[in-house]
Amino acid sequence: MSTPPQCTVEILESVDELPESVWDALGTEVSHALSPRFWRVLEASDLQGFSYRYALLRDGNGAPVAFWGLYTVTTDIAIFAPRFLRTLLNRIRRYFPRFLIWNMLECGTPITIVSPPLAQRDDWELGPLVRQWTQTMAKEARRTRSLLIVLRDFEPNAWAYRPELARHGYHWIDGLPNTYLEIPWSDPESYRAAMRSYYRSKLLKHRRKVEAAGIRYELREDFADMAEELCAQWREVHEHAKEFQREVLTPAFYREFSRQMGPDSLVLLYYQNDTLLAHALLMRDGTMVRWLYVGRARAQNDGLYLYIAATVVETAIELGATRLEMGLTTYDVKLDLGAKAVPIAMGLRARWSWMNPFVGWGYRLLNSVPKPRARAVFKDSQATQGNAS
Repeated sequence: MSTPPQCTVEILESVDELPESVWDALGTEVSHALSPRFWRVLEASDLQGFSYRYALLRDGNGAPVAFWGLYTVTTDIAIFAPRFLRTLLNRIRRYFPRFLIWNMLECGTPITIVSPPLAQRDDWELGPLVRQWTQTMAKEARRTRSLLIVLRDFEPNAWAYRPELARHGYHWIDGLPNTYLEIPWSDPESYRAAMRSYYRSKLLKHRRKVEAAGIRYELREDFADMAEELCAQWREVHEHAKEFQREVLTPAFYREFSRQMGPDSLVLLYYQNDTLLAHALLMRDGTMVRWLYVGRARAQNDGLYLYIAATVVETAIELGATRLEMGLTTYDVKLDLGAKAVPIAMGLRARWSWMNPFVGWGYRLLNSVPKPRARAVFKDSQATQGNAS
């Protein structure tokens, strides 16, 4: 592979400053989460606390080499703290509200997982690319006075970055695992037939109970007119969630997501009679469907979530997806439906060199992430369920 010695990095304020030829050259439509329309959604959504910029790396001939989005956000450094530590931190923050809440510069996307978190040409060696990447992030961290730099996210397909990032002082730390369901089935009936009797009977019994209560669902592509109601449902879940979430969605997010992503933006709507009880927000991303968010008119432990998750699986199968990303948290429900947990890593370093040796140790001390174990949901796991890494 060739590595041209001269290169330049442009920092842009809007995704619209990038010519369409850049997107074509880097193949960012491999994942819609690296596409211009996805970043336009984020720009227009006004997510609280996020400020975006974009980096474009060009070679000596001016041809695009790599692109990545970067943003500043104020984040709890103890984002995955265990319950006892979270309780202690909440008490301390009554008197010191910003204790262990720092300004960070991140590379990735605020609302979904992209691994690796940048679009790149495949004719550049990883070492020179990572050098340019980390140098740019360091300059931006100084400009924005960000205490920490976070490169996220790296699933097993991108773990080759680990030794290269280590050369530039980055700590390799664990994040919450992602969950995926590989889909070899042609229809929902085949999916359920492939399940072991315990999981299948549990699922069907629950479904009959929910549907007996008059609950039904429908799939909708255009939902911009429902943005206010859907965002209110998301906030209801967000405000009652035990897991920490940084992003606070807005009605503009739902509106722009529907408009910008077009037929790749989908929402499942759950009704009881004519009352909208809940929704699940989906994104079609090539042959994969991503489950992004869930919302409820009223947050309560009534078993509806299992029904939502199961119908998300069925919808992905009916859409012809080969893979369903089910996201972070609520692992028990997703594993019971056949999903597998995939580890996620992040690159972390401090802007100040003297502080950096303590960052990895401190982060691991403050945070604890679950390690869900795979379940034998299907009769023949190897035949019906691929490797989710």
